[in-house]
Amino acid sequence: MAAVPDDPEEARTARAALVARIAARQTVSPRVLDALGAVPRHLFVDAPIERAYRDRPLPIGWAQTISQPSVVAIMSDALQLTGTERVLEIGTGSGYQAAVLSRLASRVFSVEIVGPLASLARKRLASLGYANVEVLEGDGYKGWSEHAPFDRILLTAAPEHLPDALKDQLADGGILVAPVGPDGAQRLVVWRKHAGAVARDLGPVLFVPMVHEDAN
Repeated sequence: MAAVPDDPEEARTARAALVARIAARQTVSPRVLDALGAVPRHLFVDAPIERAYRDRPLPIGWAQTISQPSVVAIMSDALQLTGTERVLEIGTGSGYQAAVLSRLASRVFSVEIVGPLASLARKRLASLGYANVEVLEGDGYKGWSEHAPFDRILLTAAPEHLPDALKDQLADGGILVAPVGPDGAQRLVVWRKHAGAVARDLGPVLFVPMVHEDAN
């Protein structure tokens, strides 16, 4: 991967401090921590460096947000990636989560329903050298059947129920991680497709709702 442009010492120091705080509070794999430490979050959000490396979500326009880094860590870790997997992400946003996944998986296919965000993320990821990420403008409820099945699926917006199309596009034995539930009552769940699904609840979360194409 190409060297990151515009990554001053101030950003590198703030990023290292953020990763250290996350590592001290929660148990995630060293690979996930390394990925968080390598991805320049300040280039995925319009905010000063100091604010970009706080452990909190930030607005990215179009009523969307970039996820809290510790939540990105938890969700990425729950996917149990080894580096060989093909991952479908629903909700590209700024492209930050896709960039983290790109360092943990073989290929990342990301779907974003907001056209301007999809375009900006596609350009940003390409300019930063994340060549194993593809971005599609489309309805996340439909997934990306052209490239299915996927070894892993991650949702960064919350449907009230897991869409059947995404379950169908998950490979046998695959893992899906998603915030699920109505606004104010969302839970982060891990769903494994293997001889019937087994869900693991990682606790309450707050994500933007997942919307259908015809809802825009």
